[in-house]
Amino acid sequence: MDQDTTSAASSFGAAAAAYERGRPPYPETAIDFLLPPGRPRVLDLGAGTGKLTRQIRERGLDVLAVDPSEGMLGELRRAIPEISAQIGTAEHIPLPDASVDVVLVAQAWHWIDPARAIPEIARVLTPTGRLGLIWNLRDERTDWVRRLGNIIGREDRRRDITMGPPFGPVTTSTFGWTHNMRPAELLDLVASRSRLILMPADERAAVLAQVRQLSATHPALLGRDAYALPYRTQCAYADLKP
Repeated sequence: MDQDTTSAASSFGAAAAAYERGRPPYPETAIDFLLPPGRPRVLDLGAGTGKLTRQIRERGLDVLAVDPSEGMLGELRRAIPEISAQIGTAEHIPLPDASVDVVLVAQAWHWIDPARAIPEIARVLTPTGRLGLIWNLRDERTDWVRRLGNIIGREDRRRDITMGPPFGPVTTSTFGWTHNMRPAELLDLVASRSRLILMPADERAAVLAQVRQLSATHPALLGRDAYALPYRTQCAYADLKP
């Protein structure tokens, strides 16, 4: 991982509250796809403020959370204080060998060094364990969402889902859905992006002003107290080889 990527990956703690307010959850159909049958013990790796963690917990499953940012975990602990939440990374997971059945990585695999993370993830998984990846990506086929992308940066749809040994073949799927959000939450969504967090204050303010202008002028947004933001959620999983 290069220095620019490392800086971006570690930036989120500075905007943890905005991340919690503005980032969407995940469609339940995508979580169904990623989880194996039964009642697995799950590690949410790169858990952030616990968006995915709490959805897994709401299913009555045993879930642990690991993230490198104390600021992000602070938000998670406030939302779900009963969850075990520890500082750690995909390359250094603070769990014993064979301690979880599933490792899920939401919105974070592109920040990870797979050469170092894959053996570490395999170490904490039980022998029939699973690694699952998930990303929410804005669906820019909708005009106002495409214009938002012009302001804040395009969605990268080419996510590397390579896992490799000791994992078997990768299974993928994509789920379309819509997240309803208030205007202030749209600003938080934008403000929680690593590119915005790392900008000088004046440049960040200018970008947020453009988003406010979009909200005030686009026919799909003008005068509305809630927006329907379409997403395409991309998922991939692979099981450890016997």
